[in-house]
Amino acid sequence: MIGYYISLAMRSLRGTPILSALMIAAIAVGVGASMTVLTVNYMTSKNPLEHKDSVLYAVQLDSWDPNESYNRGGRGNQIPWQLTYQDATALLRSEIPARQVAMHRFGFTVTTDDSQVRPFVANARVTTRDFFGLFDVPFKHGGTWEKSADETPTLSVVLSSATNAKIFGEKNSVGEVIQLNGEPFTVVGVIEDWNPSPKVHDLNNGAFNDSEEIYIPFGLHRKFEIHSWGNNNGWNSGGNEGVTGYEAHLQSESVWIQYWVELDSAAQKRDYEEFITNYIRQQKEQGRFQRPLKFALTQPSEWLVLNEVLDQDSRVLAWCALAFLLVCVVNAVALLLAKFLRKAPEAGVRRALGAGRGSIFTQHLIESGCIGLLGGLAGIVLTLVGLAGIRVLTDDGFDRVAQMDWAMVFAAIALAVFASLLAGLYPAWRISRTNPSVYLKTQ
Repeated sequence: MIGYYISLAMRSLRGTPILSALMIAAIAVGVGASMTVLTVNYMTSKNPLEHKDSVLYAVQLDSWDPNESYNRGGRGNQIPWQLTYQDATALLRSEIPARQVAMHRFGFTVTTDDSQVRPFVANARVTTRDFFGLFDVPFKHGGTWEKSADETPTLSVVLSSATNAKIFGEKNSVGEVIQLNGEPFTVVGVIEDWNPSPKVHDLNNGAFNDSEEIYIPFGLHRKFEIHSWGNNNGWNSGGNEGVTGYEAHLQSESVWIQYWVELDSAAQKRDYEEFITNYIRQQKEQGRFQRPLKFALTQPSEWLVLNEVLDQDSRVLAWCALAFLLVCVVNAVALLLAKFLRKAPEAGVRRALGAGRGSIFTQHLIESGCIGLLGGLAGIVLTLVGLAGIRVLTDDGFDRVAQMDWAMVFAAIALAVFASLLAGLYPAWRISRTNPSVYLKTQ
């Protein structure tokens, strides 16, 4: 019976092409506008670390100015988003976490002995060896460096798959040597394509920017006098008298190191919280951490909210888009009502021949659903056009967000069908409740 109703719906749509096209267009425009915004919101709110959300934590310590709280984005009384170098190196000595990562963004000029490979500047991540295991970074060749490289200057490097292809083609480059700022680095590993979006591990430097091209050990700071290429905030503590140059920077109160830990159990988390508490108290005795004792261990899902990856403006825009869809549904109601009432004689004949009100209602509701399906397909095309426009108007880091995956394709069709069924409820009910004698008088 449903197949018969669908064939009736298709015949009805062909019989009134202009009116049918207007209804499909109304649904398509509403769905296209809504899904463009909802797709962007959906992609920006994804958590690539959701499978480890209960064991990963971003570490924050309140080492800020005792006279003025940390202020980011106009929101005062916060804990700094990053750690000082001296605090990061101190926390690395803890044996409590299953894994722990200190890191920041940097860059190198890359050269090789191959004259056909032109020198280029590569974005780098200076990090500890646990980075790859903690964030589930897959290796294509080789692996990470030795643990000692986190503390001592070891000239090892891990390449991204794209960087390896740029320099060495598709071959296994483990053991090869490249020049970073003129120094020879030995390739110890090549990772697979890994480009999470958003970059939960580093929301400070563009949540939707591409991942780094090379990775080097944390123990190279003093050898190369490495500074952060990302956010660097600080205040003058008045300490470290007599310390100058780069060493003064490392011992300063500037916060520029991102820090993550993996704690596999509640007991491990309690032990680590106690470790941090004792560390802060120890630092207070040395004149640091003069603010009230405060720190935070924040899970990835909370970290995304705290960093406002999906901000309030995006949510408001989503509601506006859905309101626009509602306007389109109201227009579709009027068009469907006009279309169905034009078919009153046909419905009257069917009622006179024994069709019940439920059958008439179902027939016309299925016709509304068919309109929604066609409108949804057209809405997907409009959504793709809208997302293409967003990619043109925004920076490169947003390219991977303005994409429609299969989940959003099916969501678009479902939304269109739901909207059209909602629009068709009253017109279908209206024509099913009309007296058959009224129809027959028109024949």
